[in-house]
Amino acid sequence: MKNRFLLIFLLFSIFSMAQSSKGKNINIKTLIDSAANRMIKKPLIHSTSIAIIYLGQEFIGHYGELEIGKNNCPDNKTIYEIGSLSKTFAGTLAAKAVLEKKLNIEDEVQKYLPENYPNLKYGKQPILIKHLLSHTSGFPNMLPFEANTILDNFTSHDTPVKLNELYKNYGQKDFLRDLHKVKIDTVPGSKYSYSSAGSQLIAFILEKVYKTKYEKLLTDYLTKNLAMQDTKISLSNQEAQKLAVGYHSDNSVITSPMPQLPWGASGNMKSTIPDMLKYIKFQLENNKIVAESHKTIVKFDKEFSIGYFWNIATEDKKLGTFYVHHGGVPRSQCYIYIVPKYNLGAFIITNQSGTDTAKVMEDALNEIFEKITITKGND
Repeated sequence: MKNRFLLIFLLFSIFSMAQSSKGKNINIKTLIDSAANRMIKKPLIHSTSIAIIYLGQEFIGHYGELEIGKNNCPDNKTIYEIGSLSKTFAGTLAAKAVLEKKLNIEDEVQKYLPENYPNLKYGKQPILIKHLLSHTSGFPNMLPFEANTILDNFTSHDTPVKLNELYKNYGQKDFLRDLHKVKIDTVPGSKYSYSSAGSQLIAFILEKVYKTKYEKLLTDYLTKNLAMQDTKISLSNQEAQKLAVGYHSDNSVITSPMPQLPWGASGNMKSTIPDMLKYIKFQLENNKIVAESHKTIVKFDKEFSIGYFWNIATEDKKLGTFYVHHGGVPRSQCYIYIVPKYNLGAFIITNQSGTDTAKVMEDALNEIFEKITITKGND
């Protein structure tokens, strides 16, 4: 995890120079085109879509083919699976609940559960809401437990099929049943351990405090406050036709979408590039809800902290604090970066998911930002 944030720090540190020089406008769209076209020539990468906000300017680009030889370039209507970026939306709703006094992050999780879970503590130390939000609860990554075994061999071609089979009849009641089987082996709040199960439980708790189904709570908020009409968990049959096909690992056969998870808050959201641009803009506006969701809950070291599911990097004093999250399912991966000091945000996604996909996306963004710096330096 620390190495990932060092990469991100190097990627964005070039922006510490970009504001100091004034001159001709940089053609960022040209820079995006160059990096993206280079990216889609990488092995296994078929296409990419990129959205960037920089100094108040907005840029969107779509490149390549969703399927080789089909000439079906993604566009603004293409719907993508954004995987674990879903967690940042759950964090936003949790921040809203906190500000509305419906939730307190110091509350014990047990307070919101329908039955007694004596296992959700270590000794006398109970799991609190803030531990779920900061991945320090001690929860496993996934429930049911079998999902973790499947994901240990992520690149295996049969991983998507196994996940689909596992979750085919696995609902919210099954999740709450399996929650009784969780064993906490460390003091909550003391150790980072990424948990999708924790974000699922946050969704359940939000349902309880708002007395509204999580998906409705989510889509109502996004449509009314962000005008994000195309971002949701469940798709209609018509919308599903616009869902990007995707490829898992080095398998040349199109793989199936991510199976439906209980509540869907950990990795079931879908969105379009224009909607994700709105999400970036919302994050940069830093209203009270965003500010709350960006607050540090746990600081692990001078480089890495956690907010309301947001990874927070704080290493460079010139760069300032920035926020980042990776998303991935067996047929797509993406990144979002929010750098408030420079009014900078970026979202990138590709319809392929393998061990090298994250680095390929990092390299593409690095090229874009490095060329911005060079251009500025030559003004």
